[in-house]
Amino acid sequence: MKSFILEVLENLKDKGEDFSSLCFILPSKRAGVFLRQELSAVVKKTIFSPTIISIEEFVEELAQLKPISNTELLFEFYNTYLELTPKKEQEPFETFSKWAQILLQDFNEIDRYLIDQENIFDYLSAIKTLDHWSLEDNKTSVVKNYLKFWEKLKLYYHHFSTTLIEKKTGYQGLIYREAVENIQNYCATNTQKHIFLGFNALNSAEETIIQEFLNNDYAEVFWDIDEVFIENSIHDAGLFTRQHKVNWKYFNTNPFNWITNNYTKDKNIEVFGVPKNIGQAKTIGSLLKEIAKEKPDFKSTAVVLGDENLLIPVLNSIPSEINMLNITMGFPLSSITLASLFEQLFAIHKKSADTYYYKDIIGLLSHQYIRPLFNVDNINYATELIDTIKKNNLVYLSLTDLKTYSKSTNPILELVFSNWQNNAMFALETCFKIIDSIKDFLSLNKKENMLSLEYLFRFNKLFNELLRLNDDYSHINDISALFSIYKELLTSETLDFQGEPLQGLQVMGMLESRVLDFETVIISSVNEGVLPSGKSNNSFIPFDVKIENNLPTYKEKDAVYTYHFYRLLQRAKNIYILYNTEADVLTGGEKSRFINQLELEKIHTIKHTIITPIVPNFETSLKEITKTEPVIKQLKELAKKGFSPSSLTSYVRNPLDFYYQKLLGIKDLEDVEETVAANTMGTVVHDTLEALYLPYIGKVLKIGDIDKMKPLIDSKTSQFFLKAYADGDMTKGKNLIIYEIAKRYVENFLKLEIQDLKQGNTIKILALEQKAEIPLNISELDFEVNLKGTVDRVDEYNGITRIIDYKTGKVLDNEVSIIDWEDLTSDYKKYSKSFQILAYAYMMNKEKPLNFPIEAGIISFKNLQSGFLKFTKRDQVRGGSKDNLITTETLDDYYQELKKLIIEICNPKINFIEKEIK
Repeated sequence: MKSFILEVLENLKDKGEDFSSLCFILPSKRAGVFLRQELSAVVKKTIFSPTIISIEEFVEELAQLKPISNTELLFEFYNTYLELTPKKEQEPFETFSKWAQILLQDFNEIDRYLIDQENIFDYLSAIKTLDHWSLEDNKTSVVKNYLKFWEKLKLYYHHFSTTLIEKKTGYQGLIYREAVENIQNYCATNTQKHIFLGFNALNSAEETIIQEFLNNDYAEVFWDIDEVFIENSIHDAGLFTRQHKVNWKYFNTNPFNWITNNYTKDKNIEVFGVPKNIGQAKTIGSLLKEIAKEKPDFKSTAVVLGDENLLIPVLNSIPSEINMLNITMGFPLSSITLASLFEQLFAIHKKSADTYYYKDIIGLLSHQYIRPLFNVDNINYATELIDTIKKNNLVYLSLTDLKTYSKSTNPILELVFSNWQNNAMFALETCFKIIDSIKDFLSLNKKENMLSLEYLFRFNKLFNELLRLNDDYSHINDISALFSIYKELLTSETLDFQGEPLQGLQVMGMLESRVLDFETVIISSVNEGVLPSGKSNNSFIPFDVKIENNLPTYKEKDAVYTYHFYRLLQRAKNIYILYNTEADVLTGGEKSRFINQLELEKIHTIKHTIITPIVPNFETSLKEITKTEPVIKQLKELAKKGFSPSSLTSYVRNPLDFYYQKLLGIKDLEDVEETVAANTMGTVVHDTLEALYLPYIGKVLKIGDIDKMKPLIDSKTSQFFLKAYADGDMTKGKNLIIYEIAKRYVENFLKLEIQDLKQGNTIKILALEQKAEIPLNISELDFEVNLKGTVDRVDEYNGITRIIDYKTGKVLDNEVSIIDWEDLTSDYKKYSKSFQILAYAYMMNKEKPLNFPIEAGIISFKNLQSGFLKFTKRDQVRGGSKDNLITTETLDDYYQELKKLIIEICNPKINFIEKEIK
């Protein structure tokens, strides 16, 4: 394959041109690197290198102006805005920057296309006046300000552009306009021949400059267009070249170089539909593996990313066999983990509050660049502080609180959590100190932390730029504005990759491929909205005004992408096109029209494949834990300590839960209870009722006793919330609601008690929160087995002993009844509550024989209207008759099921097998 650049050089050599005296002007700097390489192949003797520059560099030389960054342009424009806007109408910098960036883009377009500024701004103002209430006499202040804005655009432009020119700086459009103004002077003093090559879509300023050089015989221009595109009057790939050929008078008498016929040559074109971006990255990796078999050096091979966000996934998918790699795009600084640290810092300090939300605190303390700074003598004090926050339910904390709870005097704590007081300078100084602290720590092991130190250097440079901008312009007055500019700078900053630009695999974006040719090309993200980019109207200039003034619209932008896409295909032999089959508004739409056009042209045979990921067929086998000797040993120790009813029912629910929680000791992840958890509220209600009834143990209750309890509800509930919820805030939000619900539960329960007493029932309190522990003499087991638990309340109701379990959740009557005893250990959801209350009854009777018959049941605070829900044994034989009374026979039957369950748990031949969740 002979590249376009090589063809141009050979043509110039054949014409006898002196390369040393030429000036090559290219669309990009990168193309210049390839031109130098091709030049070494064409010129066999030693010569002085010709001038090789990009069009932007050339125009800057013509204009004698230097470009400045978009961020600095914004600051300069704000100076103009402040000077031309009455003080009472001035907006803060952050608000101004939102619309100013759009306006700067419009200024840029107007200048690049040499539009008469007076006319277009007057035209825009007239349109807006006509569109908005121009016939109304009594305009509101909003309407007046709106129309005043459009009238001022001309003033803004003239003042802004004049200021920049005085400082010998400018934005791209202004530099182009000034270059056109200076073109005559340049041509008068310049004798060097200029070679323009590889251009396509030119703005009016570029067209004027190139034509001026051509007309004065100071230049040659070489186009790279295929016959298929230029001869087809509706093919967008040739749109701009056709216009140049027709509209430029120079080509009436001079040849048009060049129209080639490479596109129709045989090509292997394969199109792959792949779900999602990661799927595309993995497919690129697979294609590169196949290419490596035939072309291990990857000579003249490129991966062109339609969506540059695919860079990181693609780099992670590149096969290890590839040793030579060059990446033209930079690694976005915003993708580095250090960026997330400053993002989090700005997030908590933008609010300028004295207290911080615990999740923000934990996020910062856990950050990979902050946590290591708290290491002292193999103890990490950040981890300890996080544990303290979780344990004590600390939702909002001040710096003082953090110092109090922290066991470390590390200054980094103050650096990170000192209130920035909405002061931009203080914020910048703090960020520098944090960078220095991290640098000092990383420098202890410099060799291993070289990359992280490079990251720090780049962020230090970024904050220095922020400092310079603020020193020069003094427009960053608060944290919000600082954060806005920080993000603006961050998005434009990249880390450059080191690589060999002329060897091995080339990874690049679509625009970097201009003028370059490759034999093998992989193009990703060929979807609508990406290639081409589609409609976007980020402009104050309406569509019809753009058409009227020959400004580019989305149609022209689509034609630019069409040219780049087809130019990549012109000389290539192997082409792999990938698109995302999962249409997504954010990451691109359906398959691109470029693919449809390739298929409809019928010039080439297109092999179209839809790739689906290989999903392994996992068997959903249930997990099984073998009861090894150590497991049996632990079971024996647990049995000796005592099984609780809840631990036994956890086995019924799922044996694996029992194994993880009771044998391995794995607890649920401890986290801050931002709102009171259900179990915490249950504990508070239990403790409050115990405290209220404690003075009446052994006594028969009277209505007056209950009345005495009522005034104590508030203080007792508060006391036990304080104990159970540690330092959690109960004074507002959901917690306040939960606190009031807990009080209401207690109040309603006391009302229920009073109703019972008024109906003539007698209630005698026998025990509260009674702890029980009994041995279970199971002859089948040769080790000690105990059963233990805590009974919420034991009382005597009209002479019958009741075993009562409190539940703050909702329990229904059918959840405390059974038909067959075997059901107790078969269905957790239906019978776990029956199992537990019978366990309490069995233990109480074993500790001290009860007066049978007795009752056992549940009081559900969410179902208080049902009163005491008694355990019931239903008899199917006798038509479902119910028996609420518990006798010794009942407990004997229960014991048989209890024994069977414990024997199963301790049986070494029966493994812990996961239960299938239905």
